Parts: sequence; C-alpha cells; structure tokens
Amino acid sequence: MAKEKLIEIDSLCKYFHVGRGLELKAVNNVTIDIYKGETLGVVGESGCGKSTLGRTCIGIYRPTSGTITYKGQKLDMHSRRDRFQFAKKAQIIFQDPYASLDPRMTVGSIISEGMEIHKMYDKQKRQERVYELLSTVGLNREHANRFPHEFSGGQRQRIGIARALAIEPEFIVCDEPISALDVSIQSQIINLLRGLQKQLGLTYMFIAHDLNIVKYISDRIAVMYLGNLVEVADSDEIYAHTLHPYSQALLASVPIPDPDKEQEKDAQVLSGDVPSPINPPPGCNFAGRCPHACDLCRQKTPELRELRPGHLVACHLAKGE
Repeated sequence: MAKEKLIEIDSLCKYFHVGRGLELKAVNNVTIDIYKGETLGVVGESGCGKSTLGRTCIGIYRPTSGTITYKGQKLDMHSRRDRFQFAKKAQIIFQDPYASLDPRMTVGSIISEGMEIHKMYDKQKRQERVYELLSTVGLNREHANRFPHEFSGGQRQRIGIARALAIEPEFIVCDEPISALDVSIQSQIINLLRGLQKQLGLTYMFIAHDLNIVKYISDRIAVMYLGNLVEVADSDEIYAHTLHPYSQALLASVPIPDPDKEQEKDAQVLSGDVPSPINPPPGCNFAGRCPHACDLCRQKTPELRELRPGHLVACHLAKGE
C-alpha cells in the first residue's frame, strides 16, 4: 500500500539578505516529501539550515523560491490568507521552553490563544479544551492559572506541546525540542511525543543534533549540510548503509558507551572548516572537507539520486552496493 504524501517540498530555497547585496543561503534547493503519520528526522551541524527549513515549511519564514504542497494543494506562502489557513494544520514546538512562552500570560491563555485566533469553540469549550490538553501532556488543570516562570524546563516544554496541539494540527515541526532540557527529562518528552503521535495520528519533522535520539524516534532521516540535503533514507537503512562521507563522519562522532568498542571505532576527523553560506564554493559544498573529493566534486554540484530503494544521496562518488 502506497504511503500518502502529506507535504511535498519542491526546490525550496530560503535566502537572507545580509547587506551589501549579499545573501546567506540558509536553505538551498531542498526537495523532499513528508508522508502522513511518519516522523522525518532532520540532522546536521549547527548552522546547516535545519531550523530554517522547518520554519519555512510552516510559513514562519516566507520562502525565497520553491513550492510547498499540502495534501495535493499548492500553497502560496506569500499569501497571508494561505499562511493563516495552513497554520491551523501545521504547528511548531520550539527549542527553548524558557524563551518561547510569554511570561506575562497564564498557561491557560498561552494554550487557548490559538483557539481564539482561529475562532474555535466558545469560551467555555476553550476552557475545557485547555484542561483536557494539560491532562494530555501530563500536567494538572490547576496549572492553567499559573505563569511560565513557576514551572521547570520539562514542564514548560509540555506547555509548549499543549499549545501546539490546541488547534488540532496534522503536522508539527519539533525544532530541537529536547536540547535545552536535562538528560533525565529528555526521554519523558520523547515518549510523550511518540505517544501523542500514535494517539492523534500526527506527522512530525523532528530536528535534532543527537543522532541516537533521531534514530529512536524517526521513520526516515534527512541529513543536511550547508543548506542542502545530502542523504535521505529510512532510519535503519541510513545507520546500516551510510553512503555520504558527511553522514559517515556524523555517525562516527556519536560516542559508544563501551570503551573497547569506542577505541576500535574508525574515527573520521573532518579537516577544514564549513564553507560560508554567503559565498559557497562551486561544485559540492562538502568537497573541501571530504577525504575522497576529486576534480568533478569541485566543479559540479551533485544531485540527490536514488542509489538503493528509498535511499537518496547527493554524492558523485557514492555507490549503492
């Protein structure tokens, strides 16, 4: 049975003007489909464009070029009306639970704000819905009258999740939702997100640094480097048959909790610095750091191509065997 496409991203670009006629290419020519009910993990170094991709997908940033299609209908992300209507179907959970909640608003007001903006329910029903959502994310109805500063980081992130769920979206961008939390709390939030996905049929784009977490929660993984997708595959496949040199280096950097295995691991230390997204080099962006780069890599930009079933790689030299 074919999987149903929920969101289709085609040749998406997001450039930021940084003065003197220069542009920072945060997201550059990204094409990927997101299927209903799946979790698409997006990984890469800081500054590679992961968060910008997520925010552009749901209309927080307007794309420079490219298209976003939702359930077969192409969206005009420069139209305020289209973005407003799409906001009811696509929400975001932010990275920092300390900065993303208005300190002057009560928890009840924070959660109900979206329902008021979209004119959902009457006042009494909205209040009931707030209590229901607090219970869903593991908090008490008494918390509705408190302010964000009265809660721990994990509790604040639960409030952020309740806010995202309030208007009953189908697609949620999880923008590094656990990176600001204590390790002991991270697993609770991850398990909460997984439970909500099964219960409500949600589709996630899960952005993270921690590759172990991404493997645990994701159905497919997309690896980004300097604004481009360099590898996309099912979670198990990308760990078992990593094909792009950058993905291999990322996986090699993950520590193994066994001193003997860690010592035996083939460490891949990348030389050189990440090129400037304002003035990227010709050809493959990774060529300057890649131990296998050849002249073709420095001259021609590789396209994302399928080398194994469902396994896409942007590399001239990668082979699917």
